Amino acid sequence: HRDLHYPLRRQRQMCIRDRPIMAQEYLPIVKKGDKRIILINGEPVGCLNRIPAEGEFRSNLGVGGLPELSELSSRDIEICQRISKTLIDYDLYFVGIDVIGDLLTEINVTCPTGVRQIKELGGPDIAKLFWDNINS
Repeated sequence: HRDLHYPLRRQRQMCIRDRPIMAQEYLPIVKKGDKRIILINGEPVGCLNRIPAEGEFRSNLGVGGLPELSELSSRDIEICQRISKTLIDYDLYFVGIDVIGDLLTEINVTCPTGVRQIKELGGPDIAKLFWDNINS
Protein backbone atom coordinates (compact mmCIF):
# COMPACT_ATOMS: atom_id res chain seq x y z
CA HIS A 1 0.00 0.00 0.00
CA ARG A 2 1.27 3.45 -0.88
CA ASP A 3 -1.37 4.99 1.42
CA LEU A 4 0.59 6.53 4.32
CA HIS A 5 -2.30 6.07 6.75
CA TYR A 6 -3.17 2.45 5.86
CA PRO A 7 -1.58 0.77 8.93
CA LEU A 8 -2.90 3.47 11.24
CA ARG A 9 -6.43 2.88 9.95
CA ARG A 10 -5.91 -0.86 10.37
CA GLN A 11 -5.16 -0.49 14.07
CA ARG A 12 -8.08 -1.15 16.37
CA GLN A 13 -8.56 0.21 19.83
CA MET A 14 -10.36 -2.27 22.03
CA CYS A 15 -11.16 -2.82 25.67
CA ILE A 16 -10.68 -5.96 27.70
CA ARG A 17 -12.07 -5.80 31.21
CA ASP A 18 -12.25 -2.00 30.99
CA ARG A 19 -8.59 -1.71 30.00
CA PRO A 20 -7.79 -0.18 26.62
CA ILE A 21 -5.43 -2.04 24.33
CA MET A 22 -4.11 -1.28 20.86
CA ALA A 23 -3.79 -4.02 18.27
CA GLN A 24 -1.85 -3.72 15.03
CA GLU A 25 -1.95 -5.96 12.01
CA TYR A 26 1.10 -8.24 11.77
CA LEU A 27 3.29 -7.33 8.81
CA PRO A 28 5.46 -10.33 7.80
CA ILE A 29 8.12 -8.01 6.33
CA VAL A 30 9.02 -7.09 9.93
CA LYS A 31 11.35 -10.11 9.81
CA LYS A 32 13.70 -7.81 7.85
CA GLY A 33 13.43 -5.19 10.55
CA ASP A 34 11.50 -2.26 11.91
CA LYS A 35 13.16 1.10 11.29
CA ARG A 36 13.20 3.72 14.04
CA ILE A 37 13.77 7.10 12.44
CA ILE A 38 14.53 9.97 14.81
CA LEU A 39 13.33 13.42 13.75
CA ILE A 40 14.27 16.78 15.25
CA ASN A 41 12.04 19.68 14.26
CA GLY A 42 10.54 17.60 11.45
CA GLU A 43 13.88 16.54 9.93
CA PRO A 44 15.32 13.01 10.07
CA VAL A 45 18.64 12.91 11.94
CA GLY A 46 19.23 9.20 12.50
CA CYS A 47 17.93 5.77 11.59
CA LEU A 48 18.18 2.43 13.32
CA ASN A 49 16.88 -0.87 11.94
CA ARG A 50 15.75 -3.23 14.69
CA ILE A 51 15.79 -6.89 13.70
CA PRO A 52 13.57 -9.27 15.69
CA ALA A 53 15.46 -11.83 17.77
CA GLU A 54 15.23 -15.49 16.80
CA GLY A 55 11.71 -16.80 17.49
CA GLU A 56 10.33 -13.30 18.16
CA PHE A 57 8.07 -11.19 15.97
CA ARG A 58 8.61 -7.95 17.89
CA SER A 59 11.68 -5.96 17.07
CA ASN A 60 11.74 -3.70 20.14
CA LEU A 61 15.17 -3.42 21.72
CA GLY A 62 13.58 -4.15 25.10
CA VAL A 63 12.56 -7.64 23.95
CA GLY A 64 15.86 -8.51 22.31
CA GLY A 65 15.65 -6.75 18.96
CA LEU A 66 19.07 -6.43 17.37
CA PRO A 67 20.00 -2.86 16.38
CA GLU A 68 21.88 -1.91 13.23
CA LEU A 69 22.49 1.49 11.65
CA SER A 70 20.42 2.02 8.56
CA GLU A 71 20.20 4.50 5.71
CA LEU A 72 16.93 6.16 4.84
CA SER A 73 15.24 4.74 1.76
CA SER A 74 13.48 7.04 -0.69
CA ARG A 75 10.19 5.93 0.87
CA ASP A 76 11.47 6.77 4.38
CA ILE A 77 12.39 10.24 3.15
CA GLU A 78 8.96 10.63 1.55
CA ILE A 79 7.24 9.67 4.81
CA CYS A 80 9.38 12.13 6.78
CA GLN A 81 8.62 14.91 4.32
CA ARG A 82 4.88 14.20 4.40
CA ILE A 83 4.61 14.32 8.20
CA SER A 84 7.15 17.09 8.85
CA LYS A 85 4.75 20.05 8.73
CA THR A 86 2.20 18.28 10.94
CA LEU A 87 4.86 17.46 13.54
CA ILE A 88 5.98 21.08 13.58
CA ASP A 89 2.38 22.37 13.68
CA TYR A 90 1.78 20.24 16.79
CA ASP A 91 5.07 21.31 18.40
CA LEU A 92 6.40 17.75 18.24
CA TYR A 93 10.06 18.73 18.17
CA PHE A 94 11.65 15.36 19.03
CA VAL A 95 9.95 12.18 17.79
CA GLY A 96 10.77 8.68 16.67
CA ILE A 97 8.75 7.11 13.89
CA ASP A 98 8.60 3.43 13.10
CA VAL A 99 8.53 2.18 9.53
CA ILE A 100 8.02 -1.44 8.56
CA GLY A 101 8.63 -2.04 4.87
CA ASP A 102 7.09 1.00 3.21
CA LEU A 103 4.55 1.68 5.95
CA LEU A 104 4.56 4.20 8.78
CA THR A 105 3.35 2.20 11.77
CA GLU A 106 3.95 4.46 14.79
CA ILE A 107 4.81 7.99 15.79
CA ASN A 108 6.48 7.95 19.22
CA VAL A 109 6.31 11.32 20.95
CA THR A 110 6.98 10.52 24.61
CA CYS A 111 10.07 8.30 24.56
CA PRO A 112 11.66 7.81 21.14
CA THR A 113 14.29 5.19 21.97
CA GLY A 114 17.27 4.30 19.80
CA VAL A 115 19.28 7.52 20.22
CA ARG A 116 21.98 5.87 22.33
CA GLN A 117 22.24 2.83 20.03
CA ILE A 118 22.58 5.03 16.93
CA LYS A 119 25.55 6.82 18.52
CA GLU A 120 27.12 3.58 19.84
CA LEU A 121 26.96 2.08 16.34
CA GLY A 122 28.81 5.05 14.85
CA GLY A 123 25.88 7.23 13.86
CA PRO A 124 25.28 10.85 14.77
CA ASP A 125 25.18 12.11 18.35
CA ILE A 126 21.46 12.89 18.34
CA ALA A 127 21.46 14.16 21.94
CA LYS A 128 24.02 16.80 20.93
CA LEU A 129 22.02 17.67 17.81
CA PHE A 130 18.93 18.04 19.97
CA TRP A 131 20.58 20.48 22.39
CA ASP A 132 22.39 22.36 19.63
CA ASN A 133 19.05 22.91 17.87
CA ILE A 134 17.32 23.96 21.11
CA ASN A 135 20.06 26.50 21.83
CA SER A 136 20.08 28.00 18.32
